[in-house]
Amino acid sequence: MLNAFTLTQGRLAQITSHQTDGKTPIWVDAIAPTEEERAWVLDRYDVHLPQPEHLRDIEASARFYEVDAQLHVRSDFLSDTSAESHSVIVAFVLSNNVLFSVHDEDLPVFVRFRQRAKHQPDLLDDAMDVLLDLYGSGVEFSADALEDVYADLGATSIKVLENQLNDRDAAKLLAQIAHDEHLNGRIRRNLMDTRRAISFLMRSKRLVPSQMEEARQTMLDIDSLDGHTAFIFDKINFLMNATVGFININQNKIVRMFSVASVALLPPTLIASIYGMNFKHMPELDWADGYPLALGLMLASIAIPFWMFYRKGWLK
Repeated sequence: MLNAFTLTQGRLAQITSHQTDGKTPIWVDAIAPTEEERAWVLDRYDVHLPQPEHLRDIEASARFYEVDAQLHVRSDFLSDTSAESHSVIVAFVLSNNVLFSVHDEDLPVFVRFRQRAKHQPDLLDDAMDVLLDLYGSGVEFSADALEDVYADLGATSIKVLENQLNDRDAAKLLAQIAHDEHLNGRIRRNLMDTRRAISFLMRSKRLVPSQMEEARQTMLDIDSLDGHTAFIFDKINFLMNATVGFININQNKIVRMFSVASVALLPPTLIASIYGMNFKHMPELDWADGYPLALGLMLASIAIPFWMFYRKGWLK
């Protein structure tokens, strides 16, 4: 699917492929383009849209290059903030002041940018502004995703630190913490990729002073988010260790119950085994009080350890 956009009174306006004959688009967004659409772009603009398999197999060090007056950039964008969140590779080609973007699925970053550019006047002047604002929107989306992660960790902290966890609740919390760690790692990786892309654009000498300043501001935003992702990683590690600690405590309680029971039942077992031996003075035929004495000693040997364990708080 091809989405073409042009500037109308300083706003981004979508046009159809048939309307591009009379208007020069500023941005052509290709979402899983067909071979016919690729051929149309090649015939109309002399631009080869990258194939999806080339986007996935390309080395990270070769994602930014310039050839035949065309600027090629490959970048990662977050698909969403759900448990199935993943990074989508987007290929940008800047040729003759027209930006071409190719990706397999529509992204929330692109939807947010289109809505803002449609209603906010004088936001864009050329295709490079579109590219820089897409990166800026990606950084804003990452910031919103980090806020969601921090909110989830806050709710998890309350459950971990203010409640007595059982193993089932602890397993659910561990799954939630693992999801937050996965999303935080994705955000950090995408921010690193965005920093490299913007750094390449700044070195390409294609930016005007206003665009250079916008790129610097975006780099500052990325630096601030990097520190926040590091803080969230520390918080995730703390909650993970605390949750695992509660699981160990629950397991230790079970082991302690068996330990107390085995220690408490050891003396009566010893008394019963001694009384059951065929000694001369112990059997009941020679000693009428043998049975009552043995039973009394067994009860006393059970009561005394349990009383000591209770005094020490081991039975709580």
